[in-house]
Amino acid sequence: MSTTMTETREKSKERIGVRGVVQIGMLSAIAIILMQFEVPLPFAPPFYKIDFSEIPVLIGCFVMGPLAGAIVELIKVIINVVISGTTTGGVGDIANFLIGCAMCVPAGMIYKKYHTRKSALAGMAVGTVFMTVIGCILNAYVLLPVYAKAFEMPIDALVAMGTAVNHSITSLSTFVIFAVAPFNLLKGVLVSFIVFLIYKKISPIFKMNK
Repeated sequence: MSTTMTETREKSKERIGVRGVVQIGMLSAIAIILMQFEVPLPFAPPFYKIDFSEIPVLIGCFVMGPLAGAIVELIKVIINVVISGTTTGGVGDIANFLIGCAMCVPAGMIYKKYHTRKSALAGMAVGTVFMTVIGCILNAYVLLPVYAKAFEMPIDALVAMGTAVNHSITSLSTFVIFAVAPFNLLKGVLVSFIVFLIYKKISPIFKMNK
């Protein structure tokens, strides 16, 4: 009897594992598709465009936990490099992975601990702020210098691109304050709002036969 129960539990774990892999694969595919559709912003240079690929990443964090969400983010970045290539030797792609995780992983951790609607909102708020801060730091010290080197232009040339759309941008620090910070803040708010609207409706799909 005990042997039969053990085998049943093992089979159940195996099914859960397979289901998790399938869900991660599905969410990664959706994230990759969403990543191809980018929206330019009027207050930022043309190379800053919003995409909504963090939506399936955040859903993955809520459904399966922050680790699964981070895996979705990683797969999304790797496949995008395979499809579109990289101009930064992978440095920009690693930074993008870190920025995406900076929002979704804290949100997933908070929701996993309390598992309430309020905790989901709190998690997304914390994640948005965290992504904005990490995004500013990485852009100032990693992404913008790497982009400048990759395209063989001085940082001042990138700043000038920002000045062209926003006269308040006159230096690297103001570039981060008036372009990078609003960009990440807006993205976090939009992603959070969409997930908040759709999560309750689609979550039963992921919990089916659980």
